[in-house]
Formats: sequence, structure tokens, C-alpha cells
Amino acid sequence: MNDVTLILHAIEQGDEKASEKLLPLVYKQLRILAAQKMKQERPGQTLQATALVHEAYIRLLEGADQNWNSRGHFFKAAAEAMRKILVENARRKKRLKRGGKRERLALDKVAITVDGPDIDLVALDEALAKLESVSIAS
Repeated sequence: MNDVTLILHAIEQGDEKASEKLLPLVYKQLRILAAQKMKQERPGQTLQATALVHEAYIRLLEGADQNWNSRGHFFKAAAEAMRKILVENARRKKRLKRGGKRERLALDKVAITVDGPDIDLVALDEALAKLESVSIAS
């Protein structure tokens, strides 16, 4: 077993100091992985590869599933975490672009008003009644 695998097993066992030892050993490879992921993104991406590495690393260590069998398994999990971060980022941008800042309101909480001409319905009804009586009489 290499150092990374030993540290991963220590993290699994709950050793809090092991995660501090892990980052320096895997950072360079995570940075390369993040750069590869970023190359696949559209131009104008605001997320930097370094930020992607840090976010993925935090998710991996804070996540419930920390059962990495090997170094390769860890990097596959890191790649998946990076993919999810990029997808979430794209969805967030699309939501904001499509009016995502709008706030949803329940209809029972909103007073609905209709702007239109003020019509006196009683007067209208009386006028229609007069017309009907005139047409009946004729």
C-alpha cells in the first residue's frame, strides 16, 4: 500500500489528522484533474480549477461515504465530485439567466387586482333590463 492508501484508511477509521496529511500528497493530481475538467467547460467559466479542487476536497472529506478502497477509488470519487460541482454551477447560472432571482409566492398570500374600466354593474343590469323590456314590447 502506498502513503495515500494508508492515509485514506486512517481517515476511514476517524483519524482527524490524517486528512491534513492527505491534501499535500494528492493536491497536484487533483489540480491536474480539475484542469482537465475545466477544459471541457464552455468559455467564460468563472470557476477556477483551484476553487474546484478545494470544493471537491471539502465535499469528499465531509461526505458520508468515505469508504475509499484505494488511491484510484479516491480519485474517481474526486472526479465525480468535480463533475457534480460543475453541473450545479451550470444549473445555478442557467437559473439566474432565466429569471431565477424572482421569488415564488403562494397565491393565497397575494392580493390579486385587475386593472380595467370601472363599470357600474347595477347600472349595466338596469340598462339591459330596459333594453329587454323595449324589445319584448315591440
